[in-house]
Amino acid sequence: MANTPLAERMRPNTLDELVGQEHLISKGSILRTAIEHGNIPSMIFWGPPGVGKTTIANIIAHTLNVPFYQLSAISSGVKDVREVIEQAKQQSKAILFIDEIHRFNKGQQDALLGAVEKGIITLIGATTENPSFEVNSALLSRCQVYVLKPLDEQHLVQLLHDALTKDEILKQYKVDLKETTALINISGGDARKLLNLLELVITASDKKEITITDNYVMDVAQKRIAIYDKQGEQHYDIISAFIKSMRGSDPNAAVYWLARMLEAGEDVKFIARRMLILASEDIGNANPNALLLANATFDAVNKIGYPESSLILSQCAIYLASSPKSNASTVAIGAAMSAVSQHGDLPVPLHIRNAPTKLMKDLGYNKDYEYSHSFEGNFSPQEYLPEKVAGTKFFDPGKNAREEELRKFLKGLWKAKYNY
Repeated sequence: MANTPLAERMRPNTLDELVGQEHLISKGSILRTAIEHGNIPSMIFWGPPGVGKTTIANIIAHTLNVPFYQLSAISSGVKDVREVIEQAKQQSKAILFIDEIHRFNKGQQDALLGAVEKGIITLIGATTENPSFEVNSALLSRCQVYVLKPLDEQHLVQLLHDALTKDEILKQYKVDLKETTALINISGGDARKLLNLLELVITASDKKEITITDNYVMDVAQKRIAIYDKQGEQHYDIISAFIKSMRGSDPNAAVYWLARMLEAGEDVKFIARRMLILASEDIGNANPNALLLANATFDAVNKIGYPESSLILSQCAIYLASSPKSNASTVAIGAAMSAVSQHGDLPVPLHIRNAPTKLMKDLGYNKDYEYSHSFEGNFSPQEYLPEKVAGTKFFDPGKNAREEELRKFLKGLWKAKYNY
């Protein structure tokens, strides 16, 4: 018990003990009702780390009192899956929980299909990645997907106080929890990481009376965080460092963090996907070729696999880090989404609506629309936005050579309307 990490000691056994995910486990919710009736479907829990995916799977097994098998996609293969299925055939309503199911390849996922379809096992998968991309369509169609939300600050603070008042080992200490910001920030919303960090902070000294402040937490964490991260908790810190290095135009740091991830056995598709996002989010039209190369990298990694794909990932990471940067497209879609949220579903201006029927034409659809190619320079300065947001400039080109060309072109067309 004393050697068991705090996060494991505090793992809830019932839905009522679970902190967060109210949208899934509140009274009357679909998932809670299914659990209470003992009739759950195969399902996939999708959400960030440390928000309760494994915990809910354990609660389901505990509540239903059925055989429960657990595999990790990192260390298990088709042979392990088939062994579980053979054992489940001799039992009733067995549950197979697969952590990080996105790491299973197509063959491993296909091995689950028949047993899930015949009801030999009820599959519960957990993933931090979008199952639409990582779980094959045949298996996904047989599962209900539940999205778990990040824990908010109130949830995380509650977990800290619960641990201090309920855990038999921590109750031996007199702890004054004065500040929680550092604990929450370092853990990044991961409840498991948060609780284990709390225990590390409390047991870092020989004192039985401890005052926890942000400065104290930072001091302990800086000295001991390597121990704390021994079981792979650095995963999200290192991908963050990798992304920030490319965004910051440092190819040397980028390739170093890439090497760290490869050495740790990180999924190469995960790395390639993050670079594909960065190519648009942080480079965009400052260098449109970046997106093309990142997409080609993602395709190549899928075809080749590790270790050869490390060469392709390195080439792409260095190219992205060495590219001019712009977040203009990212800012533009953010501003547009904000306008949609603020103003709702504004009507499409009549002159740019499609008019496939006589009635629509009679109602003014497509009336006075000016076909751009019929005008000089293939351009007509008509309004394309709804009246309520007419003239709003969502896209402001970045200060780089490529987008300055776009600015000059747009300014020549729209003159003072959008103030390019």
